[in-house]
Amino acid sequence: MKAKILSIVLLMSLSAVLVAQTTENVPKKAFRGPEKEMRMNSGQRGLANGLNRTDAQKETFKQSMMAMQKQIQPLRNEIGEAEAHQKTLVNVEKPDIAAINKNIEKIGALKIEMAKIQTKHHLDMRAQLTDEQRLKFDLRKGGMMHEKGSKGMRNDRQMKM
Repeated sequence: MKAKILSIVLLMSLSAVLVAQTTENVPKKAFRGPEKEMRMNSGQRGLANGLNRTDAQKETFKQSMMAMQKQIQPLRNEIGEAEAHQKTLVNVEKPDIAAINKNIEKIGALKIEMAKIQTKHHLDMRAQLTDEQRLKFDLRKGGMMHEKGSKGMRNDRQMKM
């Protein structure tokens, strides 16, 4: 009887130890859903903060942002579909390199179109600012781009792991 009780206590304590272990060494997958979208939106707001914009400028920025998002969303959807199609093309038994290359070019063209729309939006927003606001805007935009370079991406990965 004592042996049974002792073995039960031993099993319970071992299970408690296993449950209490941390998962620090387990790499986490990056989630690219609403969390990424929230970070992008907060970055955009952070970019505009500190510029002391007028109410008219705030409204113009908001309208411009909405118009840009409406233009970009269909392109993002097409890119997603093309990337999914790319996986299909690559994973078949006998891949067609011409079709793969054509799809890569399609993805590239969509990304170029998105970059053009975003650049136009950036320039439109910048044109609405005074000289002092423009200087702050340019400094922040450049700083954000620099932070998300290779060092920034590595730091993001290290923080998530």
